[in-house]
Amino acid sequence: MAVKDETRQGILDLITGKASLKQDIADYSQEIMALFADTMRDELAKLEIDIKDNRVRMRIEDKGKFEFRAYIGSDVLIFQLHRNVFRLPDENPMWKTPYLSNDEACGYFGIINIYNFLAESFEQNRSNDPGYLIGRVFMNKDRHFMVEGKGRLGFLFRDLPTSEITEDIVRRILQISIAYAIEFDLITPPYEMVQEVSVMQIQHISSNLHVATGKRLGFRFSSENEDVF
Repeated sequence: MAVKDETRQGILDLITGKASLKQDIADYSQEIMALFADTMRDELAKLEIDIKDNRVRMRIEDKGKFEFRAYIGSDVLIFQLHRNVFRLPDENPMWKTPYLSNDEACGYFGIINIYNFLAESFEQNRSNDPGYLIGRVFMNKDRHFMVEGKGRLGFLFRDLPTSEITEDIVRRILQISIAYAIEFDLITPPYEMVQEVSVMQIQHISSNLHVATGKRLGFRFSSENEDVF
């Protein structure tokens, strides 16, 4: 009976420890996701004041607590909060820092993924068009955060032990994401890669124009010189 009691106590410790930890992080991550959505809405409103061309897309679409889409010009930025909480892998060098080695619970995170697609991919329902993960925001129990990603997202927000998310920080992340998406242009593939086309392909293109279109036509994002992580 004593062994069973010890086992039950071990289960209770896990529930009150790890399960509660994950729920706390998940709840906080939803707060930050709402802050991202509200701040993006405000940022687009400020940008729109000085944009006189009504052809330029400038709107936000709410998709619930876990996703919103910001249409900016020819781009759409999709912010998705993952419903689960993740632990950094054992091989991650962050585990060798005093911050994580002194408190393993700090190595669990809620994650907001930031994707970049062409706006017309959604407006024209081109389901084969690729998008690209340009960044992800990690948030832990201490309300500290770090960002991994492309361009300046890859190195500006890396001080996990001391960084806390504020509205100003969120706005800066949004502005950098918007600038990166706009600067990340649509590039044509080499002629040799598209000189042949099948009858099925040309009929498909002629009927509905659902040709797969991404910013790096003909290339895999992972083959570029810059790594996401």
